[in-house]
Amino acid sequence: MSGAIEVWRGGVDAWECDEMGHLNVRFYLARAYEGLAGLAAALGMPDAFSPHAEATLLIREHHVRFLREAQVGAPLHMTAGVLELGESDLVAVQILTHSLTGQPCAAITTRAIHVTAAEGRAFPWSGRVRAAAEALRVARPAEAEPRGVGPAPAALSASWAEADRLGLPVVARGLVRPGDCDVFGRARPEALMGRVSDAAWHLLSGVFDASAADAGPSGGAMLECRFVFERLPRAGDQVCVRAGLAEVAEKTTRRFDWLLDPVGGEPWAVMEAVAAGLDLKARKLAPFGPAARAQMESRLVPGIGW
Repeated sequence: MSGAIEVWRGGVDAWECDEMGHLNVRFYLARAYEGLAGLAAALGMPDAFSPHAEATLLIREHHVRFLREAQVGAPLHMTAGVLELGESDLVAVQILTHSLTGQPCAAITTRAIHVTAAEGRAFPWSGRVRAAAEALRVARPAEAEPRGVGPAPAALSASWAEADRLGLPVVARGLVRPGDCDVFGRARPEALMGRVSDAAWHLLSGVFDASAADAGPSGGAMLECRFVFERLPRAGDQVCVRAGLAEVAEKTTRRFDWLLDPVGGEPWAVMEAVAAGLDLKARKLAPFGPAARAQMESRLVPGIGW
């Protein structure tokens, strides 16, 4: 990507990997968060994520394509550039790359708002930031284009009442802890993704037992997701995840996770994701067998969406 700069470099720790043996989705968003801070510095906002910042970047959306899995010890680095710059928002593309091979690991498109740090009030970019952004302009790479998920809505329609109407099961429930939050007290996107990751087995309980009977895939892998944040909860707020499957195909599923405030019933965020069956020995995607598909099809929720 011409105009792109390196914004993060590191590796994969064992504690960041899940039962599938690869980097858990939440830590892709953790890298994206750090990478956004690096991009902000290049835009002339080096203190944007510091406690004394007057202005920061508030993440409103992540779109992620997972291209090649990352396992324990894999060295990675991230480059980033600016795709779009509005009056007070930007769209950036962040490419996480396997450092030894140069192959892309994931492509993350992030939409963020330029806001006052304390109140989260949007305000326009300065001319200095606009000039810096021009030097960081890039074209959207093909691997960052959406494939299986829909466009972000203007506003989320998810609510507790609508989840009740659709019969969405509760798959996670808990409290936002201080360690889940940034220096301004707002929950970091990776913490919310962690809730979704931990909830997957509640929605898919029994599926991989059925898959074993089919001699099908023994695990799963996310291929793509779009995570839209309506509001970011703060420490002490409660988050409840209600989820359902929207589609089941030969090798993939499409699901929605609604992250809701169980007190007021309003949405914090919604994620749409495409996942696939994964043969954990061959480390390749595998079709679901009839028993596993029947299990998943019984959990389809007509009408679930944004």
